This record gives sequence, C-alpha cells and structure tokens, in this order.
Amino acid sequence: MIDADCFLAEALERGFSLYTGVPCSYLKPFINRVIDSDILRYVGAANEGDAIAIAAGAQLGGTRAVALFQNSGLGNAVNPLTSLTDTSQIPVLLITSLRGDPEGAPDEPQHGLMGPITCQMLELMGIGWEHFPVEDKLIPAALTRACEHMDETGKPYALVMRKGTVEPAELRSSPEPRDRKPIAFAQPPEPTTTRAEMLRAVQDHLQPNDIVVATTGYTGRELYGLGDHANQFYLVGAMGCASSLGLGLALTRPERRIIVVDGDGAALMRLGALATIGYQRPKNLLHILLDNGIHESTGGQSTVSHSIDFRSIAAGCGYPEVSGIATPDQLGAIVNKSASDLHFVHVAILPGIQGNPPRPSITPAEVAARLRAHLSLGN
Repeated sequence: MIDADCFLAEALERGFSLYTGVPCSYLKPFINRVIDSDILRYVGAANEGDAIAIAAGAQLGGTRAVALFQNSGLGNAVNPLTSLTDTSQIPVLLITSLRGDPEGAPDEPQHGLMGPITCQMLELMGIGWEHFPVEDKLIPAALTRACEHMDETGKPYALVMRKGTVEPAELRSSPEPRDRKPIAFAQPPEPTTTRAEMLRAVQDHLQPNDIVVATTGYTGRELYGLGDHANQFYLVGAMGCASSLGLGLALTRPERRIIVVDGDGAALMRLGALATIGYQRPKNLLHILLDNGIHESTGGQSTVSHSIDFRSIAAGCGYPEVSGIATPDQLGAIVNKSASDLHFVHVAILPGIQGNPPRPSITPAEVAARLRAHLSLGN
C-alpha cells in the first residue's frame, strides 16, 4: 500500500494541483486527502465526462489536472476523451479504479464486464496506461512516465488502481454550504434575432482579458466566421462539455473572465454541470445559453427547452446572477460589464443560420495550443 500524501506530494511537484472526478470506494482515501488539503483543489463532478472536461479546461489554463473515477463510469468519459482531449491534444492524467479486476477477488455483478475490458478500452482510445504504483518508492517513476508520455503525445495517460492500493484515510473536513435563492421568473421574452447576431454582440463587447469558449456545432462555426481570434476556443466535439471546460479554465485563471457560449441541446445533454458550476461559483465565469429550441446543426430536431425554464434551473443550482434576454443590445450590455459574480444568461434566439458557416481552417489542436500561448503571454 502507498500513503496517499506521498503520491499527492510527488504529483504537486510536477504541477498537479487540481483534481476532479466521481468517487469510488477504491479511491476514497485518495480523494479524502485531496479534499482535506489546504493546497490542492477538488472539484466534485456530476459525471465522469464532466470531470474530463473540467480537467481539460484546467490544462488549457496552465494547471496540470487529474480526473479520477470508478471504471464503471469510464463509458461516460469516452466522448470527451475521444473528441476533446484527443482531438485538441489536451493531456489529462486519469486515475481509474479497477472494479471487477479479472485477476482479483469476485466483485459485484455490474462490474463483471467492465473489469476485464477497462484496460482494453483505454488502449482502443489510444490512451497509455499502467497500474497505479503499489509502493511509495515506485511513485516518482510512474509520474515521470506519465508526464513524459503526456508531454510528448499531448494525450491523456491513465493509472489503473487495484483494490487496497492506498492506505485508508478518513475525511476530516465538511462541505462548505452554499445558499441559493430560487426565483419565480416571468415568461421568457420572445426571440427577436438569430445566433449570429448574438455572437456578434459578444465579440463587439469583449474586454481585453476575456476568453470565449463556444459550444460545438454552428455556434463555434459562426463565431469563427465572424472573426477568428486567439482568445476563442471552439469545441468541435464533446457536446455539452463547454460549460465544464469553462469551469476548469475559470478556476485556474481567476484573473481572466471566461465566457461560455452554450446551446440548449448541449446544456440539456449534461445538465448536471450547472449544479457543479453553481456550487463552485467562480466569479469570473459568464455562462451564456443561446436557446432556439432545436438541435440546429444536426437537422433541426426539437429539444425540450420549450417545456422548461433554464433560468429557474440555474438559480436553483446556485448561480447568484441569472438573466433572461432576447436582443443583441441587452447581451452586449451584459458582456460589456466587468465580472462581479457567476452569471447565467438565457438568450432566446430564432432558428436559422446565415449562409453556410465556415468550418475553422485551424485544427482543434492548433486552437488549443494558440489559446495556451495567448494565456501564457498575458495578452
């Protein structure tokens, strides 16, 4: 067995200071020591895919991050692992438990399939891996191999933890309570314009330190078509992960304002992300949701946004500021203000695109590298 603090200290020396994930009994002592630490940050994610996106955002912000979860949830992480971290070459250190270990004692029936195929799945996704070190003296070499792999390939690396690897450690701290103020909102305003006009309002009112994260589909393509800039990140896959990636960026770069431009279909796909963001409450995150009631870039099929109130959901999740608007001038005024607190803005828009929005000629990996350089230069 290893001492969790020994691993965490070695990892911190290599820059790993943000941990995010979903608990597992095998990982319990490890997660507890991170939560109790005064120098490490733990972000509890709603699901494993969100954890990958949060860690990816932290990596873009210049902070090495770890995503950790039970292997039964590896399937939830497949999409962002294959269409975000791989596509954009964002290296994230993964720690996954090995429930249903084919070489271990019998486990619960739900782990009967995933246990034997966990490492095969990692290999199919092109993710290098090794078993989590079982002795303190083996930790430095394992972390060195992980970092060298991630630095050379730009891809994640996984440490697969077997049962009984880490010495027990009980949680000493308690979660910090968060107040919330559910609000009864009036009927949302009727849409008056299209997504492109709203994106132009965002671009026209940006401040020098702003970073924009655009969700996948026409949002990123139209933003690119209006003007490509180093402070813009286009999510080309990992639908629903824009807000979690923005959270990771916001937590690691508090001096920057992070503006996430989301969509109704994407937000609905990973609605639990709002609860995580509402609890973390980064004051420098502006979450804009453009709602036209359809999955426009995949054929115009309806979402269920017409039957729910995103504003009430955001308020109930703990967003301290919530707005509902329908004109570019209103959105421009919000973007033009200095960041004061976490803010959710529901924007009613009309369906429709202008022409055939261009696809970025710059690759996703180049977009990510350009943003990292932009942030490191302090532009």
